[in-house]
Amino acid sequence: MSHVIVIGGGAAGMMAAYSAARAGAQVTLLEKNEKLGKKLFITGKGRCNVCNAAEDRETLFQNVVTNRKFLYSAFYQWDNRAMMAFLEEAGCPLKVERGDRVFPVSDRSSDVIGAMKRMLDRAGVQVMLRSEVKKISCPEGRFEEVLLSDGRQISGDACILCTGGVSYPSTGSTGDGYRFAQETGHELTERRPALVPLEIYEPWAGDLMGLSLRNVELKLTRGKKVLYEGFGEMLFTHFGISGPLALSASSFFRSGKAEGETWVFLDLKPALTGEQLDRRLLRDFEENSAKQFKNALGGLFPAKLIPVMVLLSGIQPEKKVSEISREERQRFRELIKALPLQVKGTRGFEEAIITQGGVSVRQVNPSTMESRLVKGLYFAGEVLDLDALTGGFNLQIAWSTGYLAGENAAGGL
Repeated sequence: MSHVIVIGGGAAGMMAAYSAARAGAQVTLLEKNEKLGKKLFITGKGRCNVCNAAEDRETLFQNVVTNRKFLYSAFYQWDNRAMMAFLEEAGCPLKVERGDRVFPVSDRSSDVIGAMKRMLDRAGVQVMLRSEVKKISCPEGRFEEVLLSDGRQISGDACILCTGGVSYPSTGSTGDGYRFAQETGHELTERRPALVPLEIYEPWAGDLMGLSLRNVELKLTRGKKVLYEGFGEMLFTHFGISGPLALSASSFFRSGKAEGETWVFLDLKPALTGEQLDRRLLRDFEENSAKQFKNALGGLFPAKLIPVMVLLSGIQPEKKVSEISREERQRFRELIKALPLQVKGTRGFEEAIITQGGVSVRQVNPSTMESRLVKGLYFAGEVLDLDALTGGFNLQIAWSTGYLAGENAAGGL
């Protein structure tokens, strides 16, 4: 019986260990924390958005930001339907919410981790907690053993690196896998925080801290290029913007101004065309013709947003609505359809949901997840240069690549 060593007890690691054991290997899962799934525990604000219930795999691919073609084999081998059935069988009933996001019925991420533990137990996986790997040995281009920080050595026929990225470092994601990959000759792409809030230059954005906007459209641009467009929710913070739209936009942000400044434009009324919005403004202005401009916008915006819209409109706050010119109204309409915010940058890895960048997929076989450089060394999950938008798609990458790596590590020896 072959012996597969899995490094990292997160989503990808637990799935890789299960898959390898199910394929007939003896499996040892090494986790440096005191428990499995430490990062999984805090995902989805503690609820764990385990995957997305998209009707077809094409939706999965469309939501991958980086290297989506690399995931064809992984998604076809273990897709969202397989993952949902797996968790249900493991005793974790699921529910589907808005945006096809899948959560445990209990709204407790601990139930997902508990289900994974049960499946590991059933498969006979040996789990070793508080076992930090210091080095992996791959003489002559073949995996041989791992060296633990306490001096112990564990030999194996194959090793799967599932060490995650560097986001949420408090959970143990400290980039160990990147070091192991480099030490065995693998290239790393630039690592950046992704699915992370955006910092904004405009001071008025901070004045709106705590204000949540629903059903708005966000467009991220650099120069004349549109980097991202999305519809949904966002949140103003003391430093800029957060929420699903801002987090998704961050995955398309790149630092540097060689191509021009980066801007966010918010369409506050995306359901209305420019002409329809103009008619709406005319109607509202007619109904409030005797009021001052600053007191006539209650039907259009949340109270907290009104002073900012008045300020940016260039219209005098005390001006009677009946005195607003056609040109002023048109400029106001344009502001509503494209509220501008200049992007300073993203927040750091401490606030990032995932890491963008990692082990170059050019050096990994997408059909097996095995290194093209080192025989018997496999990669899965966030340690790879793979990432996706919010909605359960990043965890799907972890589940799918973990499953594929485990199956091949056990069967390809």
